[in-house]
Amino acid sequence: MIDIFAMNHWSWLILGLALLVLELTAPFMFFLWLGISAIVTALVLFFVPEMSWEFQFLIFSVLSIVSVVASRKYFAKNPLTSELPKLNRREQQYVGRVFTLIEPITNGYGKISVDDSQWRVKGPKLAEGQQVKVVSADGGIFEVEPVVQP
Repeated sequence: MIDIFAMNHWSWLILGLALLVLELTAPFMFFLWLGISAIVTALVLFFVPEMSWEFQFLIFSVLSIVSVVASRKYFAKNPLTSELPKLNRREQQYVGRVFTLIEPITNGYGKISVDDSQWRVKGPKLAEGQQVKVVSADGGIFEVEPVVQP
């Protein structure tokens, strides 16, 4: 049985590493800050081994709260940006592009060929072979409009 009143620097280090591993499965940065706080507590305890358990938990608690609040404020002011913002939204990459219908749009739906795949489209009644422009994408179905030839 683990005695929380007899934690040493190894206990805090293991807790910190476990929290960092847990962060890999979490969808938000929360356990990262708790893990870092536990590792910092381990470092403090390494240099001051006679520290009481109350003070250890106080250090961990204060570091955790300060780091979580500071990170939330920082990321609220400086949101993460990506060079490829549409990377995980594949259908959004095709908005604005022009394709040729491979199946006519009848009853509101047809198909286009995009690279090596086929996508369902919805739009006005159009014949096969006509050029269409993708204006939006929702759930894997493109909304298209006819391309007007000058």
